[in-house]
Amino acid sequence: MTDVGPFGLSVRDQALEADVQAGLTAVEEGLLEATKSEVPFITEAAQHLVRAGGKRFRPLLVMLSAQFGDRHAPGIVPSAVVVELTHLATLYHDDVMDEAAVRRGVASANTRWGNSVAVLTGDFLFARASHILADLGPEAVRVQAEAFERLVTGQILETAGPQDGRDPVEHYLDVLGGKTGSLIAVSCRFGAMMSGADETVVHVLTQYGERLGVAFQLADDVLDIASDSHESGKTPGTDLREGIPTLPVLRLRERAARLQLAEDIALCELLDSDLTDDDRHTEALRLLRAHPALEQARRDTVRYAQDARSALAPLPECTAKTALQELCDAVVHRAG
Repeated sequence: MTDVGPFGLSVRDQALEADVQAGLTAVEEGLLEATKSEVPFITEAAQHLVRAGGKRFRPLLVMLSAQFGDRHAPGIVPSAVVVELTHLATLYHDDVMDEAAVRRGVASANTRWGNSVAVLTGDFLFARASHILADLGPEAVRVQAEAFERLVTGQILETAGPQDGRDPVEHYLDVLGGKTGSLIAVSCRFGAMMSGADETVVHVLTQYGERLGVAFQLADDVLDIASDSHESGKTPGTDLREGIPTLPVLRLRERAARLQLAEDIALCELLDSDLTDDDRHTEALRLLRAHPALEQARRDTVRYAQDARSALAPLPECTAKTALQELCDAVVHRAG
C-alpha cells in the first residue's frame, strides 16, 4: 500500500498508482508551462502558488475518474491543468477579499506584491486556463463556463448573505455547492468525459464530486477553527477575523437562538465585535474550539462525505472506485 500525492490517498494497485503518479507529474509540468510569461515578473507571480505546492486534489480526481474509460486519452492531463489553474486563480482573488497574509505556508501574493498584482495574476491564470480549454473542444468550454458561473455566483451569494427568512445554514451549504462543489464536480466530470467513459458514469462521478466538494470545504471550515498554522498552511481563524460565517459559527448561532444559553449568546456577541483585535480573536478561537458547534460541523462534514461515497454505488467494483471511496474517508480525517 502506498500514498499518492500530498493528500495521502492509499492505493493498493500498482498499475493504478503508476497511472495516477504519471498523470500528476504531467500536470505539474503543465502548470509550470502554463504559468510562464515573456515578462519575468508575471512568471514569478503566476508561479508563486504553483511552486508553494498544494494537495492537487482536483487533478487527482481527474486522474481517478479517467480510470473508467481510456485513461491515456490526450485530453485528460490538459483538463486537469485547467481545473487546477482555475482553482489557483480563485485563491489569488480569495486572499485579496479575505486580506489573508499566508497561503500554503508562504506569504500570500497580495501581501508580497499588493492587491492589484494579486487580482491581475488571478486573471492571468484564468486566461491561460481558457487558452488550454479552447483545444479541448466546445463541450469542455461549456462545462467549464457553467462551473465558473456557479463558482462566482456562490462567492457573490456568500458576500450578500441569506435573504430574509432563509435558513442561514441552508444558504451556506448552497454557497459551498457553487464555490467549491462546482469545480470539484468538474474535475470528476472532465476525467470521465475526456476518457470517453459512458455518460452514466460521467453523471455518477459528477454527483460524487459535487458532494465531496462540499465535504472538503466543510472540513476546511473545521480546520480554520481547530488547527494551527503549521497544520493548515494558513493563518487560523482567517474567516473568523473577517466576519465570514463558516459552518461552526452558523451552528453556534443556530444553537444560541434555539437554547438561549448565556454562554452561547456571549460568544456570539464576541464574534460580532472587532476581531481584528488579536486578544479578542484569540479568545474567540479558544471558545469555539471547545464549543459543541465545532463538533456539529464535524458531523456535517461526515454526512456529506458519506453522501459522496453513496453516490459511487452504481459504478463497477474496481481499484479506482475504492480509491474514490477512500478519499471520502480522507476528507473526514482532515476534520477529525
